[in-house]
Amino acid sequence: MSARLLRLVCTTAATAVTAGALVAFSPAAPVPAPSEPGSRSVAELLTDLQRLYRDAERATETYNATEEKLKKKRAEVVRLDENLAKARLSLHDSRGAAGRLARQQYQGRTEISSYVRLLLARDPQHALDQGHVIRQLSLERAETVERVVGNEKRMGGLAREARKALDGQLTLAERQKKARDDVRGRLKDVEELLASLTVDQLTELAEFEKSGEAAAQKKFMASGALSSSARRPSREGEEALRYAVEQIGKPYEWGAEGPTSYDCSGLTSQAWERAGRPIPRTSQEQWAQLPHIPLSDLRPGDLVIYFPEATHVALYLGDGVVVQAPRPGTKIKVSPIAANPLLGAVRPDPGGKPLRQYTPPKLPQGAMEGSDTGYSAP
Repeated sequence: MSARLLRLVCTTAATAVTAGALVAFSPAAPVPAPSEPGSRSVAELLTDLQRLYRDAERATETYNATEEKLKKKRAEVVRLDENLAKARLSLHDSRGAAGRLARQQYQGRTEISSYVRLLLARDPQHALDQGHVIRQLSLERAETVERVVGNEKRMGGLAREARKALDGQLTLAERQKKARDDVRGRLKDVEELLASLTVDQLTELAEFEKSGEAAAQKKFMASGALSSSARRPSREGEEALRYAVEQIGKPYEWGAEGPTSYDCSGLTSQAWERAGRPIPRTSQEQWAQLPHIPLSDLRPGDLVIYFPEATHVALYLGDGVVVQAPRPGTKIKVSPIAANPLLGAVRPDPGGKPLRQYTPPKLPQGAMEGSDTGYSAP
């Protein structure tokens, strides 16, 4: 993200996306020109900003997914290259053994055949001993030939795999570049819209969204969707949550996995990685691969997934709040669980037993200050 965008978002912009205020949109919808904001209502401006931020986050998750695939493909290329080097050494050794065998056979042409010597032997025991030696030599020669053939086939197969893996790596690298450019382009749209707004418009947006978020949270908590009884996390869940709380105040940065900055799924994946239970990197894969749980079963450390396409994620802290990396321009903070439209929840450690005793982590000062969803008021 450009330094200009960070300054704009952190010092002059304003919002908090709410479950009730979000308006459905098409990713291909045209972006209003910067000269138009004065003719639109606060709600319309809010919808535009929500859409732009959501587009940027969707593009970020696409970038993250491609980056993960590229990491795996790079590791595969390295592994295949190492195996190919070992196969070359084995082939070299087996070809050397085959060369020695060929020389021995050539030299043996000037001597009486071992089989003839066996037939002419006077001592039967000696003959049997020589027969054993001859059979052993024959087996060794056959094994040498088989080893050469097998090593050649193996090296050929590894070479083909290595070429294919390298081609895949190059394809993913190109896809990653396109995804990165897509993120930058969408963040530029945010920057342009924010730059077109006046201070009065930004302030009005902040007030409008703050009241909408408070109403959405109040409605959600009154719905009974969450259990009224306090739940205790598992040991891993507590460790993941404490790690996330320790990151409060660090900036959001798309594609980042720490330790100085994070995006939403970078924070959740690293928190559970530190707890000893690796989970998928992106929010969409976390939603797709981890066990789903009802919101009424939420316990600290569980992951809360947002938006119909699972493009945002946070860690549940308890008492109706989450720890999250909201959007570009914000910092990791504690937010109301209903700050964004809820999709559902997943549990990285479904078999983890709740702790017998649990004390929630102490929050740093100002943990709930700032924007919950992407831009803040002056």
